[in-house]
Amino acid sequence: MGSNLKHQACLLAGAALGIIASLNQAVAQEAAEEAEAPIAVAMVYLPSDFARFAPRNALDMLQQVPGFNIRADDDQRGLGQASGNVLIDGARVVNRSDGMFDQLRRISIDRVDRIEMVDGATMGIPGLSGQVANVLTKPGAISGRFQYRATARPKYADPSYFGGEISLSGSGESYEWTLAYNHGVGRGAAAGGTAYFADPDGVITQNTDADIHFNGEFPQLSARGKWTSPGGTIVNANANYGRQYTDFSNDELRTPVDGSPAFFRDFDNRRRGFGYEIGGDVDFALAGGRLKLIGLERFSRNNIRQTSITTVEDGSPETGNRFARISDSGERIGRAEYRWSMLGGDWQLDAEAAFNRLDQSAMLFNLEPTGDFTEIPFPNSSGGVTEDRYESILTHSRPLADGLSLQVGAGAEYSTLAQTGPNGLTRRFWRPKGSLTLGWEPTDGLDISFEIARDVGQLSFGDFLASVALDQNNQNAGNNVLVPPQSWDLELEAQKNLGPWGSTTLRLVGSWYEDRIELIPVGVDRETRGNIPKARYLAVDWRSTFELAPLGWNGGKLDTRFVYRDTSLRDPLTGEKRAFSGQRDVQINIDLRHDIPGSDWAWGVGMEYSHTLLFIRLGEIGRDDEGPIYTFAFVEHKDVLGMTANFQVFNITDGRARFRRTVYDGYRDRSPALFQEYRNLSVQPIFQIRLTGDF
Repeated sequence: MGSNLKHQACLLAGAALGIIASLNQAVAQEAAEEAEAPIAVAMVYLPSDFARFAPRNALDMLQQVPGFNIRADDDQRGLGQASGNVLIDGARVVNRSDGMFDQLRRISIDRVDRIEMVDGATMGIPGLSGQVANVLTKPGAISGRFQYRATARPKYADPSYFGGEISLSGSGESYEWTLAYNHGVGRGAAAGGTAYFADPDGVITQNTDADIHFNGEFPQLSARGKWTSPGGTIVNANANYGRQYTDFSNDELRTPVDGSPAFFRDFDNRRRGFGYEIGGDVDFALAGGRLKLIGLERFSRNNIRQTSITTVEDGSPETGNRFARISDSGERIGRAEYRWSMLGGDWQLDAEAAFNRLDQSAMLFNLEPTGDFTEIPFPNSSGGVTEDRYESILTHSRPLADGLSLQVGAGAEYSTLAQTGPNGLTRRFWRPKGSLTLGWEPTDGLDISFEIARDVGQLSFGDFLASVALDQNNQNAGNNVLVPPQSWDLELEAQKNLGPWGSTTLRLVGSWYEDRIELIPVGVDRETRGNIPKARYLAVDWRSTFELAPLGWNGGKLDTRFVYRDTSLRDPLTGEKRAFSGQRDVQINIDLRHDIPGSDWAWGVGMEYSHTLLFIRLGEIGRDDEGPIYTFAFVEHKDVLGMTANFQVFNITDGRARFRRTVYDGYRDRSPALFQEYRNLSVQPIFQIRLTGDF
């Protein structure tokens, strides 16, 4: 297999080099004659435009751009084409582990020259579409930034005192660098309220006192550097290392209504892990164009242990199970991008090789009356999965007329999926892929973009292997014949500048899937993640920023967002049409902010509403959601000893953690219901203080 993979890599690399060589002469002849396609800049924002918000960094600025919502690149394997809507100095961010939000937060306000809002199709970067923010920077002195975050609740959750980030950066005409330490913190809890088990007719059989807790710590160190040579060669390098420590517990005291002895179910899920990423790229002139070579290596290890123990008050021996899993996952990417101008437009030829791997060892145990855990058979839970993927796409971008631009790309990917362990298989796939994007500015202040794309989705390697969820007593069998899903994707986006009133953006999305991954039946009464023939996804996303100054309220603005999703597939068990399992189909956000003129004070209020559809397994149906309405309020002072201080209260109106399900004695289409479970728990208000400053 190894020699065949090397042969495929050589074929792709040879084809790419052959195309480049054949174009060298034409590019050299036309380089002096052809100008690059102009970039249509719809709007330019300077730091002074956001003075009333007292921004500290590029992220603060970008979050106040009217009608704009930051969308990071998809977390797909490999780098592929761009899918986000933010560039830094005209380039994609290819660091996978440090997110877009983190990198924008580390660009101090004195280093932001301007933000250009552009039509993605005019940038000559494959995959960009719709409204894109290009953050342009300038040299700055060595400076530091910090943000301190602390949270607390009146009940249930543990407080968090040590969250935040500190970073140091510097830049000159030919270099820039950043060092950062980020300490992410997660705290969650739900308790009190109403919880019970009932029979199929809804008659309560057990009352439950539930207590749910989550604590997470996520420290990470990162470094990034950039250097530009006198000849124009650009070199980027980055590295980061992070760890994660999470503990989740769901403890329940269950009291039967028939007078039987009460019992206590203690469930704990402990996760420990670490990961690192090392990457870099070099961009240099070659044969009338520019070639960028990118390399990336990342690795993570996760050690998970779930334990569920039931103790009966009558002194009976404890019963329970334990599930333990250690998994190592890694990714290695090599990518080349050659771009040039020719025939009145921009061209880019990409060639990428990505190698992904998962090695997993899992064990399942029974708790014996002696108090010891004894391992029991758990087939298909341990093994490995690898994917070697090669991709090449040729993209052409050009203006068609004033205010009208085109980007079209076509190519294919070849992948080899291999599984080790019992019933291991090796399979190979050819998949065409590409996209066509049109950008149109019919009038000043109105930008419309349309994209149609053929996409190849990703497989979760964990779906190849068996797994359990002891808290819900669920189990997925492994599946060694999974196929990567594919889809036709359409997107239409219209952005309208409302002048002094603000901005509004409407985005329509549609996807038609082949081989989508869903739970499917296997064997007599088991279920696993598998492919279904067809599925459909439609969405409307409308977001707006309305300035209130024209109404006489200086410093006030209203941000709104409405999202509606409509999905459809045929249930793998019954054949009937239904929505995607657990889909959040409605989302509404309303945020009001007032920066008081002539002062350093600001305040605001807001609300979030969401509606979640039923989750559907083969042996149970239920709903797991929160809210459905969360409200918040904040007050902010922009100069507290040189810092910005923000105090927020979240969940003022008592949003809840809600869960209900009906569990069947086998497949739900042919088996009677066994029981119902219901929880409606208190989340409590969440108080957060955030201090942001420079040094």
